[in-house]
Amino acid sequence: MKASRLDRYSDFLTAGIVVLIVIMILVPLSPFVLDLLIAFNFALSLLVMLVTMYTQEPLHFSVFPTLLLLATVFRLAINIAVTRQILVNANAGAMVNAFGNFVISGNLIVGLVVFFIIVIVQFVVITSGANRVAEVAARFTLDAMPGKQMSIDADLNAGLISEEEARKRREDVAREADFYGAMDGASKFVKGDAIAAVVVVFVNLLGGLAVGALQKGMDLNAAVNTYSLLTIGAGLVVQVPALLVSTATGVIITRAAAEANLGSDLSRQLLRQPRALQIGAGIIGLMALLPGLPKISLLAMALGTFGVSLALRREVKETVPEAEVEEEPLGPRTREEVLELVKVDPMELELGYDLIPVVDPGSGSDFMDRVVLVRRQIALELGIVVPPIRLRDNLTLSPNQYRILIRGAEVARGELQTRGYLALNPGDTEATLPGIPTTEPAFGLPALWIGEDMVEAAKSAGYTVVDPASVLLTHLTETIRRHAGELLSRQDTQALLDLVKRDNPVVVEELVPGQLTMGEVHRVLQKLLEEGIPVRDLVTILEVLGDRSRVTRDVDLLTESVRHALSRTITRKYLADEGVLQVITLDPALERAVEESVEQVGGELVLAMDPALTERFITRLAGVVEEAARGGNQPILLCGTGVRRMLRRLLARIMPHLAVISYEEVAPGVEIRSLGMVDVGEPEPTGSPGGRKDA
Repeated sequence: MKASRLDRYSDFLTAGIVVLIVIMILVPLSPFVLDLLIAFNFALSLLVMLVTMYTQEPLHFSVFPTLLLLATVFRLAINIAVTRQILVNANAGAMVNAFGNFVISGNLIVGLVVFFIIVIVQFVVITSGANRVAEVAARFTLDAMPGKQMSIDADLNAGLISEEEARKRREDVAREADFYGAMDGASKFVKGDAIAAVVVVFVNLLGGLAVGALQKGMDLNAAVNTYSLLTIGAGLVVQVPALLVSTATGVIITRAAAEANLGSDLSRQLLRQPRALQIGAGIIGLMALLPGLPKISLLAMALGTFGVSLALRREVKETVPEAEVEEEPLGPRTREEVLELVKVDPMELELGYDLIPVVDPGSGSDFMDRVVLVRRQIALELGIVVPPIRLRDNLTLSPNQYRILIRGAEVARGELQTRGYLALNPGDTEATLPGIPTTEPAFGLPALWIGEDMVEAAKSAGYTVVDPASVLLTHLTETIRRHAGELLSRQDTQALLDLVKRDNPVVVEELVPGQLTMGEVHRVLQKLLEEGIPVRDLVTILEVLGDRSRVTRDVDLLTESVRHALSRTITRKYLADEGVLQVITLDPALERAVEESVEQVGGELVLAMDPALTERFITRLAGVVEEAARGGNQPILLCGTGVRRMLRRLLARIMPHLAVISYEEVAPGVEIRSLGMVDVGEPEPTGSPGGRKDA
């Protein structure tokens, strides 16, 4: 039967098995049918055991708790059916007779002892251990759920994963919690099954003796021999499969940190150290010298263990040859090695020694994988390829400090508490938490370092809680965004042009080097990236440069022309959630004053505005921005094309996060909402929201 057809009828098969279990309990079955059902029980138990050995993660066998319940009920139904046949007909089939004869071997006491040992091993050792592991795993999994959900939310907010991937991760976390919770309860089935087996043995033995002696007219000796054989055989045909299933229960629960199937993990990890095998072989060999111990058996085991260790040691030598030891001269030996020392990496992340586990994959950190996702995100967002980021330790830093360097110069620095979590107050909660006050490094927001025991309380109070690795990754991502212009080299620009040239060769060949040099195109792209404008639409950018470069080669004017052509991209970047552009405007008189203050010095335009006027303008602009921010708005400054770049240059160091755009950069049909107007008159700016208009 094909697998697809089996899947199609699997629901009917499952329902049929459940109905069969009910029939087994209510309807007497012939010995032949009982033999078939017992054989099926053995096959099912063995299959479950083997599947668990080849399962790497428990969730890959998520149906196990339900399967455990059905298998337990099926065994109990077999027990009931076999008990009925033993008491009524003194015959429960060939399987029961065979197991009884094999174990008893003519001695009732030996048979009973063997049976009870099997039950005790299952109940005391395997079932109790699996029950405890399931209980602890369920507790730890439920306790870890908030932290896992927080990590998923942090990755989603940072843009490292999509909404679909975040949804899938949340489902996996929920399924994991459901699985271990179900296993905690399902493991009780095996425990109850072991207890029921002991009760059924006494019922079969005592009831069989009573039926045989009182109803069937057997003498006491014949009744004992007949019913003890059937009783022990019936117990074994049920408890041996139960032992396999309970072992499978322990295996599936303890496979939490598996890397491969059980056999591969055991051979790779148990036999990893040949020296340990050699020491063990020596100890076993010494035991053979003690008087009274069997020398042949111990010496044979010692020689076998020593032979395995030699084979493993030879295999290790073949796969990993020993490195030749040679003296290294002090310092670099060749000119090329010296030149390697003077190279400057485009971007570096230096860490104090306490922060190494935060980024080290050997410590279980996925930081490196998340950095790869950040580079992919920046490529999609800004249209540039972030160069490789070199990670290194720096003993001159404090243990919890890190710093980010671009071309050898420090651009950002921060501190992390590796054993804590960063709690950010969103601003709408008045709850206070005990912790270490700090500042969130990426955006400069006030925050607290709290312990793991305070995570739930912080989330309940409305705080946003993130782990140290996410704090570091967010800071790194924001640093890349702010310094994207510096990270774009001329070689990167050439690579981008080569990419465009594959599909649009005319655009590139017309522009470079006929009308503009590579350096001029590079500077235009850098100026766009400095203000966070994506350069993904490189075809449009190059076409505008090709048209405007016939009129001027001034990089600033070319950049403004490109910005006008990218109006939809710029508008979409700054739109609020409701699709409205929230802006701060300038008083026309102030805008004229700024425009009249522009002078040309040494072939370059500069803003020579009166210092007192400049101070009043910046003070009142800061007031309007602050009032808008208190209202939950993220405004931008909207002004004329003639003064845009001058104002941006003036505000770049004072208000680096305030975007400045011109009216020509607003896409047609976009609704504009004024959050206030800045003037330099006597009244203090109120920043009261104005009306709306369409651009």
